[in-house]
Amino acid sequence: MSYQVLARKWRPRNFTQVAGQVHVLKSLINALDNQRLHHAYLFTGTRGVGKTTLARILAKCLNCETGISSQPCDQCDSCIEINEGRFIDLIEVDAASRTKVEDTRELLENVQYMPSRGRFKIFLIDEVHMLSNHSFNALLKTLEEPPSHVKFLFATTDPQKLPVTILSRCLQFNLKNLSPQLITEYLASVLEKEKIESDEDALWQIAAAAAGSMRDALTLVDQAISYCQGKITADAIVEMLGIPEQQQVYALLNAMESGNIKQVIKIVHEMIERTPDYIRTLDSLLSVLHRIAIAQVLPEAADNSFGDKQQILDLALKLTAEDVQLYYQMGLKGREDLRLSGEMQSAFEMLMLRMMVFSPNYIALDQVAQPQDANAVARSETSNATVTSIEKKKNKVATTEAVTVSTIDIDIVESNDLAAPLGNDPDLAQCKNEDSTQRKMALSAIEELTHDRWLEVYSKLGINGIAANVLANTELKKSEHGHLYFILDQSQSAVYSEDLLPKLSQAISDFYNIEVHVQIEIGETQKETPALLSQRLKRERHAEMVSEFEQDENVQELLKHFSGTLAKDSIAPVND
Repeated sequence: MSYQVLARKWRPRNFTQVAGQVHVLKSLINALDNQRLHHAYLFTGTRGVGKTTLARILAKCLNCETGISSQPCDQCDSCIEINEGRFIDLIEVDAASRTKVEDTRELLENVQYMPSRGRFKIFLIDEVHMLSNHSFNALLKTLEEPPSHVKFLFATTDPQKLPVTILSRCLQFNLKNLSPQLITEYLASVLEKEKIESDEDALWQIAAAAAGSMRDALTLVDQAISYCQGKITADAIVEMLGIPEQQQVYALLNAMESGNIKQVIKIVHEMIERTPDYIRTLDSLLSVLHRIAIAQVLPEAADNSFGDKQQILDLALKLTAEDVQLYYQMGLKGREDLRLSGEMQSAFEMLMLRMMVFSPNYIALDQVAQPQDANAVARSETSNATVTSIEKKKNKVATTEAVTVSTIDIDIVESNDLAAPLGNDPDLAQCKNEDSTQRKMALSAIEELTHDRWLEVYSKLGINGIAANVLANTELKKSEHGHLYFILDQSQSAVYSEDLLPKLSQAISDFYNIEVHVQIEIGETQKETPALLSQRLKRERHAEMVSEFEQDENVQELLKHFSGTLAKDSIAPVND
């Protein structure tokens, strides 16, 4: 027996087997069960989403010998013949090969005759948009008032090319592209029935490459079965399709976020060795950046396109919104450079370097050590001036830090855990007592923190991205027992997620150098938030500049001489 490809072997034979398209199935099932049948149906959508399949199932429902229903028996002669493509009253026409008006007229000559065996004579015209204008005109009258025994079923990938006169005479059903998750689940069930082992990651790769088409996905599975000769693995699919492995894209973004250019170049070389399709590699990167941007603004809207929702959310917290938008915009422009470049690998590597180096948050790794060393020296000098007794016992103390909290005018000196027990050493015992006292002072300062002081503290926090935006729109409600309770303005609730709480708590803890826990509730703020304060100060500065500009003698002379007017909105500081 000859081999039958999976796309034909597993073509759905009833509505319950169809994957997705619930909005279309609901309409068809209700119409069939209630005997509310139209004379013309139009199925639209991209390739491989089920247009012809649904048309054939509908034809089977209309001609099943047990009666018209949404559940054909699949056992009567009519159902069997439709499944095998030899039912005499189901006339399938490929409009791409029969575009002439003579072909349409020949077809319509058979409309007047009663069906030979079935209940209805059904004309299934595929790619109907390929018919000529004369063919459409010849079809109009019959399509509007066909005999009661005739049904028209049309399928097309390009409904915009159909005349509105045809569209107005049909019930139109728009089939959607299938989601990668739906395709993955369907492929898993098919391979289980075929008794072929597969990796879930491999099926996600196939589903992504199918771009919403179930037929394309099944065709790729056929190819994968031949390529793998056994279990379908993710590595084999990557090699077969020549696409970048998704995990490498995440590794690349993690390396870019950390500023590690050496690691970025290494990952790029690994990706290029396996998948030298630079355009597709860049498209995968842009797709991930798009999903990260959505996750940053609306975390609950993050999709699970590759079964990697958690990785997307993690990157959304690591990368700043500015970097995501910068990388995406540069990537879009870089696609043009790749096409024009004679050496695509060099162009791709230059694009990655541009993304990193031009980021406002970029600091090269070899430059990081110098500021750290300078800070260490400054901390050491401060420690020497503040706690001289610790220097006498360097072999027992790990490090000593001095942190100045300018908003509450308190110097907090914290020492890390000792390398050895204190024992009876009076100097180290004194150091521990001082540390305990300072922690109590810092905790007391947090307990006394008011909203007005919170406005000052916010401006000095080392935080950015979505977390900074959340805190900028909060009002401090109360502070007790090391917990800060904030109210987030409800207009900003879309960007808030409880996943941000650890990052917010860590930022404030780092500032005070003691552990602080942040709690946030959504509501209406009654006081001026840091964001509103910044906007007010900006407006006041602008008003001062406008006033100063208007009082300038030269400006007044120019306005008077040329009868001009002052465009106040254009006045801004030079550094802005």
